[in-house]
Amino acid sequence: MTEQTAEATPFWLTENFAPVHEEVTATDLKVTGTIPSALSGRLLRNGANPQSGWSDHWFLGNGMLHGVEIRDGKANWYRNRYVKTPFFLKPDADVMESLGDMNMSTANTNVIHHAGKIMALEEGHWPFVVDDQLETVGPNNYAGKLTGPMTAHPKTCAATGEMLAFAYSMMEPYLTYYRISASGELLQVEPITVGAGTMIHDFNITRNNVVFMDLPALWNLEGIADSGLPIVWDESYGARLGVMPRNGSDKDVTWYEINPCYVFHPLNAYEDGNKIILDVCRMEDAMKPGSEAPPMLYRWVIDQDKGTVSETQLDDRVVDFPRVCDTVVGLKNRYGYAAAFAPNLPVAAGLIKYDLDSSSSSYHDLKGGQGSEAVFVKDPAGSSEDDGWVLSYVYRPETNQSDVVIVDSRHFDQEPVATIHLPVRVPAGFHGNWVPDGY
Repeated sequence: MTEQTAEATPFWLTENFAPVHEEVTATDLKVTGTIPSALSGRLLRNGANPQSGWSDHWFLGNGMLHGVEIRDGKANWYRNRYVKTPFFLKPDADVMESLGDMNMSTANTNVIHHAGKIMALEEGHWPFVVDDQLETVGPNNYAGKLTGPMTAHPKTCAATGEMLAFAYSMMEPYLTYYRISASGELLQVEPITVGAGTMIHDFNITRNNVVFMDLPALWNLEGIADSGLPIVWDESYGARLGVMPRNGSDKDVTWYEINPCYVFHPLNAYEDGNKIILDVCRMEDAMKPGSEAPPMLYRWVIDQDKGTVSETQLDDRVVDFPRVCDTVVGLKNRYGYAAAFAPNLPVAAGLIKYDLDSSSSSYHDLKGGQGSEAVFVKDPAGSSEDDGWVLSYVYRPETNQSDVVIVDSRHFDQEPVATIHLPVRVPAGFHGNWVPDGY
């Protein structure tokens, strides 16, 4: 553990970013308002929560899952559990020295469900399966077919149920594409040729294609001195988007140059004739010493006939953790949701709903609360894309406890229809999802 003074304590170990260490189970949670009866499942969220109390970077702490079960208009329980991987079971291990051992995952970035499994993910190791009570089951290497890491941001196709994913590496192959069937079988492992090992946090899918983002955040051990991660910003590498048919191979990738930038998270992508539309939270750079480039919503349009990419800024507010309704992932979407960041901290002061057809938006003010990723849950009885609710964990500094707010997407700027009060603090974290009953 690195020696630090109190004055040098980094933000990810202070205030609501600081880890919690007790695993709690609380039942019969207090609710203000009325929980929609159609909500039946669990709101899960993952984040870095170093068991030692220290980590050299926000991205490197042990994964801890937080969950609230909702059914029949009631909030049945809240629980938090460490993801008990071999890395957790060896408290003195160094995650940066464990990148070759696919079991040694922090499992701290995302939590998803696919093919009957709930999985906690990070991007340097295998996914780890947990049960619906958040207890760790073990790694998923897809019957031995997954020999390397897998991204924390796979995409489940709304039309086919396939899960599409990738991995990046410091050694060749620097990029590998995965295609997983709706039943959970790893069907395709495809190395993709890129110029160097780069940090590729996320990617894009459409109905017929995947789109890789090959951007100039390069693996280099010299970066540890500046950011705590072995990554450096090098614009001389260039930046480009690679379009490949979803069942294609390396030879089928078409690359399109773009202006140097970085994207941690896209909102969605879809096809419009022979054009591909991508809405992303774009940053001017990442891991660049002295730079604090904020993410803002941009649109890229890839014209496959002309071989060009146009770039348009859609909003000048600082936003990230973008989401769409799961039924339109990779398809044309009208609406999107994002966290509107508070000044100088990666927490949400409010939530934004975008109407991308009318170029308008609505704002949900968290009124002093600190929110997290806005997860959209579709109303099963709804007919339009935005018939549903947006859920988010929200920290309340005045009580040092957290809530789950449930906002009606159709009345987004109004008060939540329900607030579930938790007896504990849920630290600021990364990504989560709604896992419906019968997943």
